[in-house]
Amino acid sequence: MLINFFHGLRDAGVPVTTRELLDLMEGLKQHVVFADIDDFYFFSRACMVKDEKYFDRFDKAFGAHFKELEALDDVIEALIPDDWLRSEFLKNLSEEDKARIESLGGLEQLIEEFKKRLEEQKERHEGGSKWIGTGGTSPFGQEGYHPEGIRVGPNGKNKKAVKVWDRRDFKNLDDSVELGTRNIKIAMRRLRKFARTGAADELDLDDTISSTARNAGLLDIKMVPERHNAVKVLLFFDVGGSMDPHVRVCQELFSAARTEFKHMEYFYFHNFIYESVWKNNVRRHNERTSLLDILHKYSHDYKVVFVGDASMSPYEIMQPGGSVEHWNEESGEIWMRRLQEVYDKVIWINPVPEDEWQYTQSVAITHQLMEGHMYPLTLKGLEEGMSYLSK
Repeated sequence: MLINFFHGLRDAGVPVTTRELLDLMEGLKQHVVFADIDDFYFFSRACMVKDEKYFDRFDKAFGAHFKELEALDDVIEALIPDDWLRSEFLKNLSEEDKARIESLGGLEQLIEEFKKRLEEQKERHEGGSKWIGTGGTSPFGQEGYHPEGIRVGPNGKNKKAVKVWDRRDFKNLDDSVELGTRNIKIAMRRLRKFARTGAADELDLDDTISSTARNAGLLDIKMVPERHNAVKVLLFFDVGGSMDPHVRVCQELFSAARTEFKHMEYFYFHNFIYESVWKNNVRRHNERTSLLDILHKYSHDYKVVFVGDASMSPYEIMQPGGSVEHWNEESGEIWMRRLQEVYDKVIWINPVPEDEWQYTQSVAITHQLMEGHMYPLTLKGLEEGMSYLSK
């Protein structure tokens, strides 16, 4: 069964190896989980999935492989004596629970009545004292009150049910969805180049042990500078106009970048890059930074990331005076090419879904200017962008 499950995960695109399968089998051998499909789901996912972007694919493969488990109920009933099952169930009940069950005619009567009402009921019901539904005082349902009964659905309010009839639902997570701050941080970790600089204020445990051993057992403490991400990043954010609907995700991207990169500078622009940018949107007409100054100040080893929807008139990119805010003596295309001559790695992150890029001419022009290095603001797109910058 596990071999077929393993191949099912591979067919679904989950990158699992024999090592993960052996870990899963060893865990089952050690009874880490036993006879519980929910526990097995979480344990197998922990063993087999090393990147949370594959959770959705895992769920689909898991459901496809184990969908027949419910059909095994009849087989189990045939193999295990009924009185054994009922005896085992009753062991988990308190005397109070047993008394409540008896007040309805016994456990067998309770289950038979539930099955009967489930067959008779043809629509959703809320409130009342008979049908299966939400609220009310029926012994079957959710979020109502009856001191003994069967709960249907997620955890109810009163927590008095004798048996839970529930359905597992797992939240999908795919690499094509838009990002939250946590997922952005995970994707940005691909762009890492660690270095140790500054004061030696972190214990080097391995060197301390080795030095102490060489020193005949006398403690010889060794310290090293803190390890940090040495990658340097220039971030340019498009603001205003068509970017207003994307403010939230851009804020998340900015927050994640500030946490992940120690050497990061950011600037704002509107629609496309021209001769100047700014840091304060409130004072952008009075306090601007020359793009030439940026090209001279920040060394060529900086990685450059533009964030914008690239949605504008093509004239704003290709023609002098195309800017909607001022008269630009030179086109945005010329300024972009100057920036690309200084910095080896430049990418454009677009919050607009990739399948909509073809409908906007300016997006196609920008995509061409970036030499194809435009990526959607999704987990997969951001990882691909960071992977390119890290090469």
